[in-house]
Amino acid sequence: MILSDQQSEQLIKCRDDFPALTREYNGYPLAYFDGPGGTQVPATVIDSIVDYYQSRNANTHGFFVTSEETDQVLHTARQKMALFLGALDAEQISLGANMTTLAYALSNAFRRSFKKGDQILVTQLDHEANRGPWIQLKESGIQVDEVRLKKDGTLDYEDLSAKLNVSTRLVAVGMASNALGTVNDIRLIRKLSKNVGAWLLVDAVHFAPHFSLDVIELDIDFLICSAYKFYGPHVGILYSKSGILDELEPDRLRTQDQQAPFRIETGTLNHAAIAGVSAAVDYLANFGESPDPRNRLIEAMNCIQIYEHTLAVYIYEQITAIKGLTLYGPPIDAAKRTPTLSFTIDGKHPELVCRLLADKGI
Repeated sequence: MILSDQQSEQLIKCRDDFPALTREYNGYPLAYFDGPGGTQVPATVIDSIVDYYQSRNANTHGFFVTSEETDQVLHTARQKMALFLGALDAEQISLGANMTTLAYALSNAFRRSFKKGDQILVTQLDHEANRGPWIQLKESGIQVDEVRLKKDGTLDYEDLSAKLNVSTRLVAVGMASNALGTVNDIRLIRKLSKNVGAWLLVDAVHFAPHFSLDVIELDIDFLICSAYKFYGPHVGILYSKSGILDELEPDRLRTQDQQAPFRIETGTLNHAAIAGVSAAVDYLANFGESPDPRNRLIEAMNCIQIYEHTLAVYIYEQITAIKGLTLYGPPIDAAKRTPTLSFTIDGKHPELVCRLLADKGI
């Protein structure tokens, strides 16, 4: 896919959509390079959050207008996220405070389902949020093993294959590393995990902002992501394949709806932020052109991917010319790599480098 002049112009102009990008510090326009820390938020998303508080702030399941509108806000967000992830319907989308909270909720549910001697596989490449919740299950007698990370920043798939066995119940893996930019081969991991009857849980927090997703095509059992990574507020999103969540026993009140997707949602959700999730998906869709909502999002993410890669190649070429700089992770021209660059500078502590950059508004 090659960007049209109109698409390129739209992507360049989108800077004006973000109020935060007008701020200056020390005389420099702020440049937000903390990709793993999340994205800035466009005005349309901010407006949707403000509008919720101004016009329909209420709790769910009431019979008055603002409560019914709040129910619709949550349902719409589930529908939008189902489109974004390629899920079948809104009933496969659960909402929570953040990815980590949802992961711990799943972990407690797995504790009641798994038995002593069952195995979980995690990886050395993953963010702690996709390791800690599963590693804690060792306390219940569940075996937790790690898939090794190779020196080039990619997973050792031979090690993964060797560690899978008939006792494996869950493989927890990230789609992309927020440290190295590595994109994992989820199709291969799915094939290997399915051969032993294990569930596949995917952390797509760092993948979702950069590439289109299709949970059905990838045959994923669970996928977790966070809207703050794709221009929304801090809301966690859990996709569960139909039927699986109803097999589990997560912590929940007796008064909670006992069916998926609600059975893993505890307490009152952040309704205003969830309104912002819908607005974030709508914002992304603006970069596509198809009349079909799902295809429009796929086009939009492909468009963003190409543009981001162009920027990543530029900064890669610039920083690798710096004397004493060491870059980590797969090559920038790898078939699938996020535009995330990690580096060190010889003789300079990372904190010092960060503070020097911060003084210049980075």
